[in-house]
Amino acid sequence: MLTRFAPSPTGFLHRGHAFSALTAFRAAQSAGGRFLLRIEDIDATRCRPEYEAAILEDLAWLGLEWETLVRRQSDHLADYHADIEALRERGLVYRCFKTRKEIDIGRAPHEPAIPYVGAPLPADEETQRLARGEAFAWRLSLAAASAALGGFEDLTFVEQGAGPDGETGVIQALPETAGDIVLARKDVGVAYHLAVVHDDALQSVTHVIRGHDLFEAAHIQRLLQALLGLPTPTYLHHGLLVGPDGKRYAKRDKAQTLRELRAAGVTADDLRAELGF
Repeated sequence: MLTRFAPSPTGFLHRGHAFSALTAFRAAQSAGGRFLLRIEDIDATRCRPEYEAAILEDLAWLGLEWETLVRRQSDHLADYHADIEALRERGLVYRCFKTRKEIDIGRAPHEPAIPYVGAPLPADEETQRLARGEAFAWRLSLAAASAALGGFEDLTFVEQGAGPDGETGVIQALPETAGDIVLARKDVGVAYHLAVVHDDALQSVTHVIRGHDLFEAAHIQRLLQALLGLPTPTYLHHGLLVGPDGKRYAKRDKAQTLRELRAAGVTADDLRAELGF
């Protein structure tokens, strides 16, 4: 068994991160396997070196040990762009010039986003827009992907944990629920979905252990694995910790961080006991 914890250095870690990291670490430890740490810092607009340093400090405080070679995604952008180029050569991605605002026209703020499905522009129009220097994103074409694979019926993955609605066992992948996802764009570079399937395969990750808020991501990641000829790991999604207010811990809600807990006198033993470890 080879598991990993793969945080993004966009803020300080909180209890929810600690629970997920400990779950992946203990799973590998119990099976006599290996545990990796990976820094997913492809979003240059939000990631900060100070947060990366704090991740290492917090995880060491928790008592986790990981293999010393820590993969930092920002050091390997060329690898991910090579994947996009391979998909482009097969006609599986296209340039999309629409902004998120244009896609959401007509959608009320309280309504969920509708998965976007588009198509390549006519060659002459695309050439003109490129000549004007207009920004674009590379989107994965579900239509082209379905044609390449003969449909999505054979796409499945094994869930050893549970999704948000209790989904477990052999799961039929439904990548169409995500629409034509963005694989890369200028402002944030390569998208999470592409980088994570590339790295999980490269690092021989056997079990992806993470919160069930990422369960839906497994559907589109399974499609990318099939298109890129990559192995599919076993998935184990776990429940999310919630605070006294019933809301899950999240960076954006300024959840109490591990650094703040430590400053308040909470020990690593205290926190591990609180979290059930």
